[in-house]
Amino acid sequence: MRIVFMGTPDFAVPCLQALLDAGHAVCGVFTQPDKPKGRGYALAPPPVKELALERGIPVYQPATLRTPETAALVASLLPEVIVVVAYGKLLPKEILQLPQHGCINVHASLLPKYRGAAPIQWAVINGDEVTGVATMQMDEGLDTGDILLVEKTKIGENETSGELFDRLCKLGAQVLVETLRQLEAGTLERRPQGNEGASYAPMLSRELSAIDWSRSAREIHNLVRGLSPWPVASSVYQGKRIKIYQTQVSGKESGEPGQVLPGKDFLVCCGQNTALKLMTVQYEGGKRMDGSDFLRGHPALPETRMGF
Repeated sequence: MRIVFMGTPDFAVPCLQALLDAGHAVCGVFTQPDKPKGRGYALAPPPVKELALERGIPVYQPATLRTPETAALVASLLPEVIVVVAYGKLLPKEILQLPQHGCINVHASLLPKYRGAAPIQWAVINGDEVTGVATMQMDEGLDTGDILLVEKTKIGENETSGELFDRLCKLGAQVLVETLRQLEAGTLERRPQGNEGASYAPMLSRELSAIDWSRSAREIHNLVRGLSPWPVASSVYQGKRIKIYQTQVSGKESGEPGQVLPGKDFLVCCGQNTALKLMTVQYEGGKRMDGSDFLRGHPALPETRMGF
């Protein structure tokens, strides 16, 4: 099929690659403008742009899609369908109606659950055991279009958002290719979403990082997994910030929430008489290291409490 692809971050790259591998004619790629990155703030291209240029595909980076000029540009490419994967902006009605087969989106959740920017992270933070990828026929709403295909997958008990991201972007590419195959064959069915069970997954912020030790060890463990690799869960230990990358739920323990228990393991009391073992941490100004190794170099005092 003749396709215009709209996508920006790493998550979209396997989908673009899969379209090319499947023999589709990607006639243009729309992605976000280059943005400053790194210490020198040099302009860096989005990952999708890098792949498109490698494959000789024309790249367009308009600041907005909501102009007659942009709509005319998309129309001039004569797409049969527009594929949208984590593009970063809502498409206006003028563009949604352009292609013969409309616009198809790949979304990393079991819609209508977790509409929005961060479905992978919130599924992990909330302790979901199952998630997946859905393709949908786009409308003017935020992830509200008709469902096309869905593929489910289990979330590992200790799986981080970063690890789940890597799996879902590959799964999304497979579901996308199958969606287009059925579209071409005339067998693709649509199912209205409705709003029953709908939820919103807003973009993550650094404000989510601070751990509340009065919550259960399982809840904190899920937060740590969900905020890895960014923005990373954190607390305060002996007056300095400590980032917490990996944890393990321990058994029942009695103690005040935030209390560091004596012993070789970095074990912290949590709410509901639970405890959490800090497996991988990084102290302010230091390097990432094993929790027990950190504790040997920074032993806890009897009065030591996380968060203070």
